[in-house]
Parts: sequence; structure tokens; C-alpha cells
Amino acid sequence: MSQKINITFIIPSLRAGGAERVMSYIAQSLDKNKFNASLLVVGFEKDAVFEIKNIEIKFLNQSRVLHAFFPIANYLSKKKPQIVISAIGHLNTLMGIQALFFPKIKFVAREVNVMSILSNIEIPKKNFFKFLPKFSYDQLDKIICQSKDMAIDIRKKYNLQENELIIINNPISDKFQVKPDLPSNKFKQFITVASLNKRKGHLRILDVLANYPEPFEYTLIGDGIEMETIFSHAKKLGLLDKIKHIPFTKDVSKYLQESDVFLQGSYVEGFPNALLESCAVGTPVIAFKAPGGIDEIVEEDVNGYIAKDEADFLIKLNLIGEKHWDPAVVRDSVYKKYSKDIIIKKYQDLFIDLNRD
Repeated sequence: MSQKINITFIIPSLRAGGAERVMSYIAQSLDKNKFNASLLVVGFEKDAVFEIKNIEIKFLNQSRVLHAFFPIANYLSKKKPQIVISAIGHLNTLMGIQALFFPKIKFVAREVNVMSILSNIEIPKKNFFKFLPKFSYDQLDKIICQSKDMAIDIRKKYNLQENELIIINNPISDKFQVKPDLPSNKFKQFITVASLNKRKGHLRILDVLANYPEPFEYTLIGDGIEMETIFSHAKKLGLLDKIKHIPFTKDVSKYLQESDVFLQGSYVEGFPNALLESCAVGTPVIAFKAPGGIDEIVEEDVNGYIAKDEADFLIKLNLIGEKHWDPAVVRDSVYKKYSKDIIIKKYQDLFIDLNRD
């Protein structure tokens, strides 16, 4: 039997973030007959909200990624993995620099944003890493993009060759079970699961809901720096009594199952996990047209709609309530492309190919 491939996954934290959740899920899901996976977390164990099972995990207990440069180097010197995979831009930049000192290790970065669009929405933070990405990304052996839009953006932004990139979408975890096919609620149950920041477009969802003529309740799951702005806007529109806010929950799938429609307001995505998970339980979606894999997931009249603007979103919101959506059909539309087996195999094939080189 061939020797197992040692892989270290490196993430900033185990807080409630999509990238952290997906990376830790992939690490735990690799075939243990072929891979030895370990998880290295830059942040603090006390901040962890995900339970990690059956793989080695180490916390560096550092408050900033930059402070972790030498602890990471020390870990890699002792651990000697064949492959290292990191996620999120500033950590990926740091790992590109680490690659200079570990020529025997294959370094892989998993990107999470369409950066050229994001920089137009949110003011980029001034930090050490903003000057390094082009040089740093050139040192990496492979860059994983979550969507076609992301691959096009990164290739153009950093002048990379096509063979330096690979598109692997996010997997659907096993915990998202399809809901029963029941009659719609008397009050339409809408839901959004997203961090409360500007790029997620909560304000334009609220503007649409203010004009929705039917009774509804709106569950908003997530926390973030724009919370005060969002709820001030909801108050101005007279919507506060219709909103149930849940800052964080481990029962996202339950709330998705109890909802009639998932609403996404994002101006840009990497690959929208919550939208994908809504389809996975059989709840249809409406999303604004935006880069980042949305048009790869949403199939018109099969699992939801894409709206070009607020007026169109309201039309689709009325339309979606008139149609019967079979949860099994909605679920199958995403499982045929993004099931755990399909996506994890793509990761495993990539790691095996890299280890051969």
C-alpha cells in the first residue's frame, strides 16, 4: 500500500466564517486511507465555534496572521507535510512567502473572494499584505478558486497562467437534510444567513420587503459591523416587528428548513455557502445578480430566481410565492453538482497530482 500523503490545512480561526467552516470540513472528510490531515489555526482555541473530529488540530493563539509567521514556520519545520493548503487572502499571501523557505512542500491557496469587485464595495484595509500578493501568489503551486468569476478575476489581477488555477466549488455537508413537502406557511417565512456587512446587501433586501404586499416574517441570521445600520434602516421602513435576529446558531439547517424562501442581497460572493445550503434542504432562493458563483448555483424555475435589480427582486418574490416548489427537486439541483463525494474527490485528485510532481 502506498504511503499516506501528509497535508496541513491552515486557517485564521475557527470562528463563524464560511471559509473556516469549509476548510475544516474538507480536512475532516479526506480519505483517511490515503491522507493524514492536520489543522493549524492561527487564532485562539477559546474562539472556536466548530467541533473538529478525527484529525490533529493545533492552535497558535496569535491575534494577527502576521504575528504567526515564525510559529507557522516552526510548525512546518517539525511537521514536514508534503502539502500545505491555506485560505483567505492575507493568510494566502503569508504562505506564499513561507513557500520560499520550504521548497520541498507544495503550497496551495484557496481564495474566497472576487477581489476586484469587493474592493469597490468595502474600503480595503491598510496592512502589510496589500503590497505582496502578486509576488507571493507566484510562489504557490496551485490556487483554488471557488467559482468561474473568481478564477477570471484572480488570473487577471495577478497575471497568472491558467494552469496555476483550478476551480473547485464548495461541498454540501451531510447535515443538510431535505425538508418535507408541506403546504406553505400562512405568513411567508423569509430568511437570510450572512454576516452583517455592506457587501451582503441587507439594506436592499429590506427596501424590497418594505414593498412586499403579503404578510411575512423575516429571520436574519448573522452578526457584524453593519448591525446598527441595518436595524436603523429596518426601523425607518417599519419592519422591525417582522424581523427575528439570531446572531449565531449551530442550527442553520433547521431554520432553512422552516423557511419558504432564502433571500440573498450580496453585491459579490466567493461561492455563496448559505444559498447553496438553502437549496440543499429544499428551500428555493432569490438572489441579486452578482459575481461569485450565484449563476452557477441558481437554476431559473428549478431552485429559484436571480433578480437584476430591486424592482425585479420584488417581482420574483411575488412569483416565487405562487409556485409550488418540490423540496426534492430543489435539493437535487445542487446535489448533482456539489455533493460531498463529488467535491472531496476533486480535492483528493488535486492533492494526489501535486504529490506526484
